This record gives sequence, C-alpha cells and structure tokens, in this order.
Amino acid sequence: MAAATGKRIVSLGGKGSALTSSSVFEVANGLARLTIDSSALSRRSSSSNSAASEFQFSVPDYLSPEESRASLLLLLNKLLLSSSSSAAPQLLEILEGDVLLSSDYTLNGVASDDLVLLDYSVAAIDGISAVLDHRSSALSSIADAVAALSCEALCADASPFNLMDSGDGSSAKDAVAVAADFKVFFNGSKLVNPASKFLDSSVAEIPSVHGNFREISRSLHSKTRVQLNSGFRFGSAKDMSTALSSLAISLSNLGDISLRRVELLFANSVSDVALRTTLLVILAAECPRADALEELCASLQSALRRKEYLRFLHSIYELLTVVGKIIQWEAIAAFVSLEGSEYFLEKTQGNSGSVSEPAIVENVKTDKKKTEKKKKVVLGKGTSALVQFIKDRFAGGATKSDLEKCIRDFLSLLDPRSSGFDDLLTKVKEIVESNESRRLPKLAKGTRDFAKEQMTVREKAFAIIVEVFKRHGAMSLDTPAFELRETLMGKYGEDSKLIYDLADQGGELCSLRYDLTVPFARFVAMNGLTSFKRYQIAKVYRRDNPSKGRYREFYQCDFDIAGQFEKMGPDFEVVKILTELLDELDIGDYEVKLNHRKLLDGMLAICGVPQEKFRTICSSIDKLDKQTFEQIKKEMVEEKGLTEDTADKIGIFVKQRGSPMDLLSKLKQEGSEFLTNSEAELALNELEILFKALEKSKCVDKVVFDLSLARGLDYYTGVIFEAAFKGATQVGSIAAGGRYDNLIGMFGTKQVPAVGISLGIERVFAIMEQLQKDKNQEIRATETQVLVSILGEDLSVGAEIASELWGAKIKAEFMIHKRANKHIDRAIGSSIPYMVIVGDQELNKQVVKLKDLTAKTEVEVPRSGLVDELRKRLSSTTSP
Repeated sequence: MAAATGKRIVSLGGKGSALTSSSVFEVANGLARLTIDSSALSRRSSSSNSAASEFQFSVPDYLSPEESRASLLLLLNKLLLSSSSSAAPQLLEILEGDVLLSSDYTLNGVASDDLVLLDYSVAAIDGISAVLDHRSSALSSIADAVAALSCEALCADASPFNLMDSGDGSSAKDAVAVAADFKVFFNGSKLVNPASKFLDSSVAEIPSVHGNFREISRSLHSKTRVQLNSGFRFGSAKDMSTALSSLAISLSNLGDISLRRVELLFANSVSDVALRTTLLVILAAECPRADALEELCASLQSALRRKEYLRFLHSIYELLTVVGKIIQWEAIAAFVSLEGSEYFLEKTQGNSGSVSEPAIVENVKTDKKKTEKKKKVVLGKGTSALVQFIKDRFAGGATKSDLEKCIRDFLSLLDPRSSGFDDLLTKVKEIVESNESRRLPKLAKGTRDFAKEQMTVREKAFAIIVEVFKRHGAMSLDTPAFELRETLMGKYGEDSKLIYDLADQGGELCSLRYDLTVPFARFVAMNGLTSFKRYQIAKVYRRDNPSKGRYREFYQCDFDIAGQFEKMGPDFEVVKILTELLDELDIGDYEVKLNHRKLLDGMLAICGVPQEKFRTICSSIDKLDKQTFEQIKKEMVEEKGLTEDTADKIGIFVKQRGSPMDLLSKLKQEGSEFLTNSEAELALNELEILFKALEKSKCVDKVVFDLSLARGLDYYTGVIFEAAFKGATQVGSIAAGGRYDNLIGMFGTKQVPAVGISLGIERVFAIMEQLQKDKNQEIRATETQVLVSILGEDLSVGAEIASELWGAKIKAEFMIHKRANKHIDRAIGSSIPYMVIVGDQELNKQVVKLKDLTAKTEVEVPRSGLVDELRKRLSSTTSP
C-alpha cells in the first residue's frame, strides 16, 4: 500500500524494534507504513549458511483483508527473527500492495533449515490475535461509555454500581473498577439514581459482564505481547485458543446485554414516534440480532472441537465485529434518547433547509414543549462531556442530506479504523482519568471498614470476651504494633514469610506483629516475670492472600497463662475459657479439635520420619483441613523427601478422631505402638488428666480428639487445640492455641512455661453478622434513650435540657428543627424510645411533652420534673 503523508512508520528488524498489537492493527488497515531496517537484511544474510529453498503457503479465502494483512505481517516479522530474512522483501512487497491479489504465495530464498519451522498458520494466529487484542481493548472503553449513556437515557437504578472492594479478595476487582468508572460518568446526574424503579438485567449485569470483558482483554494482551515478537513456536495455537475461548464467551455476554438495552431504548426512551419508526426500519436492516450471536458462537465452538484454530480465530473476529456493531447502534439509540429528535433531525437538513422526512419534522414542531423540557434534564458530568463531544463532531462534519447518511456518519465515529474513533477513545479515557480525584478512595487489600451496625456487634462481642477473661482473673496488657524483626523471625516456621516488614526508618529493622503470643513472651522475659495471667485484644498483621474471612489486618483476642502451676491445670482452664467464650457469644454449634505436640512427634517417629523433618511435616499435616490426604502425601513425598511407605503410615494415624476418652483408651490399650515411644506415652498421660478435668467441667462433649491436628507454628510443645464452626457460614477455624514452654526462654535466661488461646474474632463477627441477617434482627447502632426535640431555632433551649439529661447520666441527643415530622423520623430511624418535645406553647407553660414512641403515648410533664419522670420510666423498662 502506498505510503501517505502523516502515516506512522512501523519498522521491523532493527535493534530494539518490536511489534505491538496497535502497530499490527494499523498496518493491517493501511493506517501505518511498514519498513524493514536495512541492518536486519545484511545481518541475517551474512549469518545464513544453509541452502536456499522455496516456501509455499496459502491465505484462506474466508479471512478478511484486515486478518490477511495481519497474518502476513507476523509471517514477515517471524522470518526476520529467523535466518531466512532474505525472503522478507518479497513479503513486504505483497503487503505494500493496495489489494492482496492472490491467496497462494511462494517465497524464494528461504533457508532450508528454516523450512521445518516455518508455519503460516502460527503467524496467522498471532496476527489475528493481535487485531483481536487491539480491538477488544478499545471496545472495552467504548462499551463502558455507551452503556453509561444508555443508563442515563433509561433513567436506570444506579444501585448495581455501588460496589466496593471488600478487601478480602472475594470481590471481583474488575467489576468494582467498572462500577467506579460508571460513577465518574454519572457524577451529578439527575437521571440515574438509586431511587429509580427501573432496573433491568441488562443494567444490573453491567459491572460483572463489562468487568469480565475487561479482565479477559487484559489477559489476552499479556499473552499476545509475548507471541508477537517470538519465533515459530509449537503449541502456540492451543495456548492462544484457551485465552480466546474466554474472550468469545465474554463478547457474547457483552453483545447480549447491549442488544437488550437497544431494544429498551427504542421501546421506552425515543419519544418521537415517527423518528422511532424510521430508525427501527434501518435498525432491522443493519443491526445484528441475537441469532447472529448464537450462530457465531456455535460456529467457533465447532471449529475449536475440530481443532481448526485459524477458522476458530476468524469466528471470534466476526463475533467481535458483530458485537461492535450492536454497541454502535446502542450509542445511536442512547444519543437520540438523550438529545431528543429535534437535534438529530436538524442534522438531516440540507443547505436549502428541506427535510427528508416532513412528517417527522411536523411531529417535532408539535412536541416542542416536551423537547425543551427534556433538554433541561441534568446529565452526569462524564456523560454530558461525552454527549457534547459527539455533538461537536457532527457540527464540524459535512451537511447531511438524509437520515441514513446521518446514521452512517454516526457509525463512522464508532468505527475503530476511523480517525474519529481514536479521538472518541481519547475523550472517554480523558473523562475517566480527569475525574480520578472525584472517585471514592479504595481500601487496601485485606482490610475493611466497619459501619455503625457492625461496630455495635463488635462492641457487644468484645464486652462478652473481656467479661469472660476477667472472670478467670486475667489482667490486661498492651504491646506495640511493631517489634524488632529479630524478635519475630524464627518463631512461626513456614509462616514467617507472611510477616510484614517495615522500611528501615533509622537503623532498626522492624516488622508488624504477626500475633500477640510472641510479643507477650518477649514482655514476660524482658520484665523477668515468672507468672502472669493476661489477656490482650489488638490488631495483628499478616502478608497473606486475602480470601473469604481471611484478612491482612485483623483483631486477635488472646488469653495466656505463664508460670509453673499444677500439671495440666492451665491447659484445662484455657480450653474451658474457649468453650465459655463460644457459648456466650451464641454463634451456634462448634467443636474443639485437640491433640498433643509430643504425641504428634511420637507418631512421626513411629512412622519413620527423621527428627529434623518433624516441623516441616507438621506444617504439611496442618493443611489437612483444606486439602485431601493425597495432596498432602504428594507434598510430603515429592517436596519434603519422605518415602511413600512412611507417608502412608502417617495417613493411617491422622485419620483417627473421636470422643476424647474413647480414642484415648484405644491409643493406651496394650500393644499400642504409641506406648513404645516415651514422648507419645507422656502425652497420653497428660491428655488423660486433661480429659478427666474437662469431663467434670461438663464441656468435654464439645471436644474432639483429632490426630490430624498439627498447628504449623514452631513454638508449640504440648497440648494444641483449634475450634471450628459447624454452621452454614464457612469461615474455617475460629480459635486456636496450645502450650509453648520454650518460647519465653528464647528471649531471656529463664524458661517460663506457658499456654494460651487466641480467638479469631473477625471470623466470629462474620458468623454473628450472618446470624442476625438470617433472623432479620435490626441492629441499633446507638444507645440513645431520649431525643430532645426543639420545634424552632433556639439552640440554647436544646442545650439546657440536653445538658440536664447528660448530667443525670441519661443518654440523650438534641435536634433543632421547625417541622415536627423531622424529629419523629429521626427518633424512629434511630429507634430512640422517648422524645422530649418543646415548642413555643410548652415554653410559655413551663412544661414539655414527653412522647413514648414504643407505647405511642404522649403526656405533658412539668419542666422541673422531667429528669425524675424519665428516670422512673427508664428504670422500669430496664429492670427485670
């Protein structure tokens, strides 16, 4: 193709030169000039010692010119990457032609050694993938903008766009990002709002469908970028087909909801009947229908089953083209709906002022008032800027002579090959990016905010937990949120990689605390304590991958007993405390799995595990609640060097679980292998003491003796336990702990034995919140007992009465407003049981009206007797 002035030059073969999807698209559509760096030809020809041969290939006739040129461009680039670059000028000559005159080609001067590698289909797949990559990326932004216009035109419910990143990895990141972009478009809109009653699936599904398309387009781009500048690679077709299969499904979903919005717009939002009728005729002739999407999806699936990868890509190319046309028609429908028929029809007038559709113009004149009223509607700042951009483009265009030509000009603006499309794409990105500061800020991954209702639940739970801890004589302790890195390292085994390291701020290497146990041990050792029963409720930090119920910042509630006491006494008490906590928090059914670290070590020794591998094998066993034994066995054998026989023996033991006393009796019976190991025998004797104490305290029925429980942390030395919720809400373990006799001694000269429990309060909160939702329980965020309602504007009256109530320790708020219903709404909305109402009449009579919102009664009370009357009423409602 002849080079035109102003075209970008794409150079191949030079040092540092690389193809991009955008450059492939431009060359394939004649928007860029292609050249070969002269150094590439001389370098390749001098390095080739192989005899020259011919390479024959055919371009399938079903490919479009754009696809054909893209495939030849990639073949050229791959030749330059091989030792056969002398054949490159022949391909360049073919590409420079205005029309591809043939489908069969022969390249001369190809190195014989390269013939085995050369494969036109590989180049074609990479070339068409690049076109799909470029067009998908552009379509993603345009589809968002057009859908935003449609939502405005449909006066849609904006609630589907109120998505927030949960911070635990359970929310779809791209869906949240799409919702945030739409909020930028809708900012300030009077049409789109959460109160709108119009909510169709084609609107509600925008965040998920558009977000999925955005994610898949980004994935395709990553794969394509690698393929474009690599040589001929076996298996690349299968590799690309995986990513492109997802693209096809996503495109189909995108087209489905766009087509649905087109139908809704013409049915509900284009008010001019004659214009709508004319547009529907053109729409029926030119806009693809749902059956076209279905046929293309069936075609590409059939090609993939037959492993016809090139035809498969061509079907996706056609699908992308069809979806693009649907979105173009959605843009027309949305624009006409928003701007009104009068503006659109003005564009069909010629220089003489004549109009091709007189009936439509007459209709516009008679409906002038409606049109003027519509133009006063306030669009969002983003959509308004987009509409104005489109109007400006039309204003600068040629004079329109008929409606069909006007539509063609509009469609041209949305054609990826037109210069106007690049301007439109730039405008859309400018709108989103220029409003970046207006976006709601995001939470860091693995963190979350707690609203007033959630805080009410949390404060109630904390109060219960503290009361239980204090009941057992514990004292409160607080430690810094970060410690010296040396304090934390080496205490958590394989989990040490999850410690958050802080940047060096002045000579000390510090890390955020991973748990509360190690800081407690450091405190005891540093202060020379020999006994201490303490509790601590504080946040800890772990550089983990967020997931459902798993966060990077979360609270732990710890209870620990350090010091020398009667055998198994502290162990019994912490397990008893755990059952009390879970019972009083009233979360439902749970079980406490319990084991002994020395029993576990004895078991591993019996199975033949070398002692130096005890801790790492324990870390593997600890994953049994999340993975099957076969997966754990593979890890132990292939990664940690155990024999299959040893792993199988471990498998037999770790499957044993049951009632504490029953399983204990089985393990202690004559002939048991555990009695041959001194560590295991000691552990069984300690467990017998513990289980008998738990039996007497009537909580042993909550305990399960489970030999698979390992607890991965290195510092455990004795009893270990873990609580699991057995209800519908899947949250994993909700509490854990155990004995750690050597940890404190790591920080000082004295060995102080200790045992403790840590409650995973975040997961407990998740259960409590779900239970309240299931029961439809209303959570009252405040404890306000009285609303002082001043019917007027005198703040001093409200200040006087409210201060009296505060002085009497009555929980009160005040409100100043002339309208009584505003006060009542406030009291009912906050579930405040009493109102003290004061207006001009009450001031003159030196009385107040006391309204009981629960009993729905109202009485006058002397101003001087208000506090006594409220105290009497409140005491009667709180007394048993």
